[in-house]
Amino acid sequence: MGYRRLIIQEVTVITDSIACLSREMVAQYGIEIVPINFYSDGRIYKDWVDITPAEAYELFLKDTDSFKTAAAFPEDCLQAYRNASRRANNILCITVSAKLSAVYNVARQAKEYARKELAQVNIEVLDSQTAAAAQGFIVLAAARAAVEGKDLTEVIKAVESVKNKVNLIAFMDTVRYVYRTGRIPRVASWAGSVLNIKPTFTISSGIPYFMGAVRNKERGMDNLLKVMRDKIGIKPVHVAVMHTYSLKDAENLKKRVLNEFNCIELWLTEFSPVMGYACGTGTLGLAFYSDS
Repeated sequence: MGYRRLIIQEVTVITDSIACLSREMVAQYGIEIVPINFYSDGRIYKDWVDITPAEAYELFLKDTDSFKTAAAFPEDCLQAYRNASRRANNILCITVSAKLSAVYNVARQAKEYARKELAQVNIEVLDSQTAAAAQGFIVLAAARAAVEGKDLTEVIKAVESVKNKVNLIAFMDTVRYVYRTGRIPRVASWAGSVLNIKPTFTISSGIPYFMGAVRNKERGMDNLLKVMRDKIGIKPVHVAVMHTYSLKDAENLKKRVLNEFNCIELWLTEFSPVMGYACGTGTLGLAFYSDS
């Protein structure tokens, strides 16, 4: 195989870079990351590997028309399986929603490639049916259970528990680029941009849904907090604040969350550039769930 195996736990967890996890979290829980690819000015970049989200958004703003996305390569998934197999005989790969990206299918394809090379390893591929930090929370639930020494059945049980609870809500600072998803015509996105509409959206059963719109960022943040308050109330809550190239606004939103909610954990992260491809810069969002 070209490397020595060192089995240290029952399960190792893999996810893609759309999950918005920090490098510190990945290192703490031994999570393997499959990079998502995008193109800018004719060059291919691997998210997480050779460019930061902030650097990617600078490329995006410089030439939005040349900025294109692409799924992960099967070889990148296969390499993640190889790396994970050094530490466990069971691998759980949790991907972004299959209705939003081809990553799930690529991961399953790579699993077939791995059957002969990693014959002694059991690989399971699971669709998170969400994205961004909501996906990240599902991955963290798996990784935390794995670090505790849980077996694959127990790890998947932890995944399903959070998967059934976690929410993702966000609002776009512009609808100028959302036509790239194919869900609305380009002329409609242009008209919405001219009117300065800032739509709020969520992801349910793996599909994004628009929830309404506001005319300024302050009202957008108010709306995010209201939706979260309506769902959580006074319960203790796990929260992630997400942004696309809008750190100051995200920090302000994080402060408001900290002041208004009983947070078990609260972290700030950047949306993957792949998400920003359609959402544009200035997008803010919350991923959250309560244990009860």
